[in-house]
Amino acid sequence: MNTASQPPRFSPNQSGHGNPFPEKQSSNGALGISPAPPATAAPRVRRRNRMITSCLECRRRKLKCDKSHPCANCTKNTRDCVFLAPALDSASQMRLTEIKEKMGSLERVLEQDVARNSTRPQSWKADPEGEQVDFAPEPEDEKNLEPTPLATADAVYDDDADDDLADLGFAMGRMRLSDRIGGFFRPKMAEELSVSLNDDVADNHSQSRKSLSPEAPIPHHVTSPQYNKFLAPGPTYIAPSSSFFFSSGQSSASLIDYLPSKIIANRLLNQYWLAVHPICRIVHRPSFQRRYDTFWADVEMGVEPTGSLQAVVFAALFSGVVSMSDNAVLMAFGTSKKDLVDNFQMGTETALGRANVIRTTKVETLQALVMYMIPLCRGEISRSHSALVGTALRIAECMGLHRDGTEYGFGPVETHVRRLIWYHICFLDIRTCEAQGPRPHIRSDEFDTQFPLNVDDEELEALDPPTTSASRWTDMTLTLIRMEANEMCRIVWVDRQRLEKKKISLTSVLGKIENFRKMMKDKYLRFINDNIPIQHLGRQICEIVTLRMHIMVLHRYHNSVSYQIPDRLRQIIISSGTEIMERAISLETSPALSPWAWYSSAIQQYHTALLLLMEIFAFPNRKEADRIWRCLDYVFEIPSNIPKDQRGRWVMTEIRDKMGIYIASRKVMAPSSMLERIGNQSTRSGNTSSASPPAAVGKVQQGNGDFAYGYAPGVTSQHTQGPETLRSDAPPFSGPAPQAAMPVSAPPIQGDKTIDIDWHEWDKLFPPDSNPNYMS
Repeated sequence: MNTASQPPRFSPNQSGHGNPFPEKQSSNGALGISPAPPATAAPRVRRRNRMITSCLECRRRKLKCDKSHPCANCTKNTRDCVFLAPALDSASQMRLTEIKEKMGSLERVLEQDVARNSTRPQSWKADPEGEQVDFAPEPEDEKNLEPTPLATADAVYDDDADDDLADLGFAMGRMRLSDRIGGFFRPKMAEELSVSLNDDVADNHSQSRKSLSPEAPIPHHVTSPQYNKFLAPGPTYIAPSSSFFFSSGQSSASLIDYLPSKIIANRLLNQYWLAVHPICRIVHRPSFQRRYDTFWADVEMGVEPTGSLQAVVFAALFSGVVSMSDNAVLMAFGTSKKDLVDNFQMGTETALGRANVIRTTKVETLQALVMYMIPLCRGEISRSHSALVGTALRIAECMGLHRDGTEYGFGPVETHVRRLIWYHICFLDIRTCEAQGPRPHIRSDEFDTQFPLNVDDEELEALDPPTTSASRWTDMTLTLIRMEANEMCRIVWVDRQRLEKKKISLTSVLGKIENFRKMMKDKYLRFINDNIPIQHLGRQICEIVTLRMHIMVLHRYHNSVSYQIPDRLRQIIISSGTEIMERAISLETSPALSPWAWYSSAIQQYHTALLLLMEIFAFPNRKEADRIWRCLDYVFEIPSNIPKDQRGRWVMTEIRDKMGIYIASRKVMAPSSMLERIGNQSTRSGNTSSASPPAAVGKVQQGNGDFAYGYAPGVTSQHTQGPETLRSDAPPFSGPAPQAAMPVSAPPIQGDKTIDIDWHEWDKLFPPDSNPNYMS
């Protein structure tokens, strides 16, 4: 297989040490941070990338090569004369440089280890998971930074939980929240918000601990039927059926029961090409169009099409219906969208059952299953969606889609389609993992399927089909942007686990993300013409997903237990989060992007707004306050009669109360270690004899005695305007008592752990004023 012809996949080990911004890289690998003292920062081993000009056989046998092709030695001895490629692409060159730098780092660490071998204890063990350890020096301001202990990867529920209740969480404006946020299980989210709202009373700990029990009474106004509408699924939710999994394949239903006239089917297929195919490309359009014509030719002759063909056609029509608005469906077909969606969903599931999807070996059947799941797995995802994706993954692996088609001699079109199906499954794996957990099932080192080529569909059927990607915008570019960004999210997901094990630093992970952003800019974004809607959509999606990686890494450290998050990292959260929200709102509201707005909830779910809400609630005078509040007003749909200075408290109180109801209904169980930590901290906070209270979890005591979420005592921000104090004129919360107030405290900060930041260099990497306002 000629791997040089494939678009390069971003290496999972490409860290900030191979920074493409050499003038912005400091000696300790941090992004714009002033270097550590020379005594602690070991010099990096630099190696030359010397060009190899001799053939491989002469190099192996240590013979002088005349560099002809074939060379004299190979001709004389009838050997295969093979030369290395004359040059590497930018990604491969970066990977090669990084490997050599890692070798140098390992050599240096080995020398140091041998030097202190006589005094080193013999309890050291190799990493049992075989993960690489980042040997770069850890910045001083990260050494004591820890993720919040109130977030964990695994969820547990009591056996008495109500399975009839949808596991979708609850609605808060346009956002949907559950007990899993950002991929982490947070069983004490209501208590965290209570602490932030300062509704807990220091001398009422017995009542606070009592409210942690699932049997604690819930205020009447949040248990009324009208109020509980927030637990119901939203209008875009589509639940999968299990009937086609357990059917025998001999359904009594007829194809005619679900098939519309050819005129209606053609209109739905045109809608599919307009609104679904550009953003969720999973078919090769010319070949699928021929299969569609074959389908109708069989129907018109009275011959029943094959099960796999029925399934893929119905899946395309089903996706086309879902992508239309309610009014558009009513005007075009004279019926409600819900009735049409139900009809084509049932038709697709019936066809999949007839095609024996559970034991299929046909790519077309698997293609239909994945196409069916695309409109299902968007904003609201239940555990049934996650189970369905897991089934599709196992079927795909049993069919060998995790191995590149070129290894088995498939043609260009077949290889292209197999790659499309595989990477859509990869996306669904990440998406369902974020919503339902616990972690992605696909590992980057367990498949070698290459990304599809960046070419137009018609080129793959040419007499001489291309073997390399085109350096221009093509039919595949938007899909490739999504695929490559999704695989980078998979790498970041693994790095989050490595962060907890102290095998990599936050700065190194952020450097890796910035390297990827630069690579995407050079590889794809430079071809974009923002005057063309589909290309502008590609830029918006790329920026949203890559900026969201910052939040993926940093959100657990925003309310670190004992030490404040450094300002350089806090500013990334604020700037990236604000731009994510603005671009996400643009996806939904821009008239030019309206054909693809139906899929925007699969790209982002507005959870970053909760992080921004906490920040602006604590520091209302931030310079980004106006931009943030425009986003929050849109996301949370804040009523106009709420006073401006009480909006933050109103939103947080609503989220706190609804989250408490949902968690109590789901019978969520917190780990014992988390409860012990809460109990110990509550006991410490109950000691009122001390002169000054200890620092609460991620909070800072303000001048009025209140605490602000996410800050520790003495924290000030270099990126805010005006005094950083809570609103002293805000009236106390007059609603119901907190459902589960939880006084939480932690040891006070031991000195200032931050280091001097070279903000001039930092602003080169993260320009403070480079984010345009997409709300205007």
